[in-house]
Order: sequence, then C-alpha cells, then structure tokens
Amino acid sequence: MTRPRVIVVGAGPVGCVAGAVLTAGGMDVTLLEAAPTLPRELRASTFHPATLDLLEPLGVVDELLRRGLVAPVFAYRDRREGVVAEFDLGELADVTGHPYRLQCEQFKLCEIMLDIFERQRSVTVRFDAEVAGAADHGGAASVVLASGERLEADAVVAADGAASAVRKALDLAFDGMTYEDRYLVLSTPFDMAARLDRLAAVNYISDPDEWLVLLRTASLWRALFPVGEGESDDQALGDCSAQRRLRGVVATGEPFEIAHRTIYRVHQRVAESFLVGRVVLMGDAAHINNPLGGMGMNGGIHDAVLLGASVAAVLRGEIGADRLARHAEVRRRLAIDYVRRHTHENAESLAAPDGAARQRALDRMAARAADPAEARAYMLQASMINAVAAMGDELVEVGVRGSGRGG
Repeated sequence: MTRPRVIVVGAGPVGCVAGAVLTAGGMDVTLLEAAPTLPRELRASTFHPATLDLLEPLGVVDELLRRGLVAPVFAYRDRREGVVAEFDLGELADVTGHPYRLQCEQFKLCEIMLDIFERQRSVTVRFDAEVAGAADHGGAASVVLASGERLEADAVVAADGAASAVRKALDLAFDGMTYEDRYLVLSTPFDMAARLDRLAAVNYISDPDEWLVLLRTASLWRALFPVGEGESDDQALGDCSAQRRLRGVVATGEPFEIAHRTIYRVHQRVAESFLVGRVVLMGDAAHINNPLGGMGMNGGIHDAVLLGASVAAVLRGEIGADRLARHAEVRRRLAIDYVRRHTHENAESLAAPDGAARQRALDRMAARAADPAEARAYMLQASMINAVAAMGDELVEVGVRGSGRGG
C-alpha cells in the first residue's frame, strides 16, 4: 500500500518538527529548503516548558538539553534599581515535565532533527529547493519550485517564514501592524552575570531611556534593544552604537567582543486562514509577533505538532477534513488571543513612553511575583502551558501525547 506523501516547505524548526510529526504518523515527507545548507542565524533561542513537553515524544529533548542552558528563573528588572520581580518555573513541576526555559538556538533543534531524518527512509530533504508557489487541488496539493519543477503530494505544509511564497500564492491576507521601533540584537561572550547582581538567564529590563531584553544561551549573552526612527540600520549596527549600548548595560574599560549583530522590524500579523484545502500554514508563514516573551518559534512548533498530526490523521482516514479545519482555526485563535496579546503586553510594559505608566507596570509585576497564586497564574501563561491546555482536546483527538503532568 502506498504511503501518503506530504511536502513540507521550509527546514526551520517549524518545518522540521512538522516533518517529524508527519513521519511518526505514517507519512512519507519531502522537506524543501530554499537555502543551500541549514541556516544557522542566531534567531529564536528560548524553548518554553510546554514546547519541550510536546517535543519529548519526538526523541530530541535530551540532545537539546545537552546543547543548551536550563533556565528555571526569569526576571523583570529596572536598569537603575535592579531586580523588580523573579519567577521560578520550578514551581510548575506538578504540571510540566520541564519546569524551566531551555536557552538553545533554534538551529540546534534543526541539526538534531536533520540527523534523525538522514536515518529515515520516509524523509527526503532537499536543499537549494526554493518554492515559488503552491496550489490546492481538492484531494491533493502541489508546489512549484523557482526552477520550474512541479511536485505533487497528498498535502502541503507551508513553514516558509513571514515572506511565505505559499501564503502569497494562495492570496491569503496577512493583516496586522508594524511597530515603530526596530529591534537590534547584539551577542557577546562577555560574562554579564559577573557584573550584574542577581542576573537571571532571561531578563526583561525597563528603563526610561532605553529598555532591553538580556538573555543567556550556552555560550553567549544576547541583548535586544529598540532602535528609533532617528537612527538608520547602518548606524545602529555600527561599532559605536553597539559598544555604547552594551556599555550602558555593563560599564567596562575594554570594548566588548561582539559575536553577532542583526536588526529587524517587528510585526504582529496573522493570516486570514491557516488552511486552504490540503495546504496548511504554520509558524511565521501563518503568524508573526513581537519577540518579547519568546513565543514566536514556540507557537510555530505548537502549530506543527497539532496540525501535522491532524494532516496525518486525515490522510489515514481517521478524521474528516472538517476536523482539520477546526484544528487550524483553533491554532489561529490561539495566535490571536494568546500569543499576540501576551507579547504585545510585554512590549507595552517595557516600552511605555510615559514613565508613570512604565512604573505602574513594574509595580504590577512585583505584586504578581510576591503573591504565590498570582505568580503561578502568570507563569502558566508565560510558559505557554495554558496555550497548550487550550488545545488539549484537539491534541487528544489526533493522538498527541506530551510529557506534561496534567492539572
């Protein structure tokens, strides 16, 4: 009997997870990546507890832990006053198998999964395979490569990023907003924790002049700063700007070694639909959001787990297309009601132009951390455990089991 075939567009973390879920569901997978090799940009680097729970059945978490940094505590700070509020995810050990954030660059997950795919006959990975468009054909779907080659399959998964050629080919609206500020990310091996008291591995730092996010990976500290309209990309990326900003975090007598720098615009956008027949959108192809809170890649992985399993269940004949449509809408509503709202609130609390409003936000965070019930409620939200619980019935329907402890 011929196994159903699914084409996955994009070999980032979302595409790789979708490929693994589909393969586990009995599908043959063709994974298409436009780049000549695996992209290794320092992009997303935080895996939330709920995401690790969902990844556990795929057999990748132990290796991720070996390559990353376990971070049970995250903090809100004032640049002048220091720690305002600390949250210890260890308090959630009764509801998750991973009561911590894992600080690990996203490309490491892709490396692990591509190594697994090399040993699986059911997965074909093609690099230098840029997809220019896609189409739904009712009971099947197809993609067209930039080279002109046409590939057909029983379904297509689009995980090809914010500029998704698949989404554009389907003529789906991608409505939302763009923030005025751009974000500059600087990575340095300098040991920030040796100079800042009680520095957590993940810190949201408020300041009346220049807020920032400061987080650690296994080998680098990464600092994210806002860039206003009065500063060009080249100016912000230049050494003077980079050194000035990092010296504002820790004053040193020597220049900082900068391992990586990038600048980008920030958007909040959601596609009008995540599903057109046998074509499914996931990750940044379906929704993009402010990175404050680290929910973009994580939300995309949640898409891949639920919708990948749902596509497999449809192709096995276990559920109808109406249930896939229902699951796609569940993911879309979570992208709007959960991820977008939480990340936008983070942006507003850190970047509020009014000092009094910013102080009120910090005072609320301090009060929240001081109240055990409030702190737990907030951590369930920030860890994305609530988001996964909100699609619990749908996960059960398609046979997905994570390692969360329930409750």
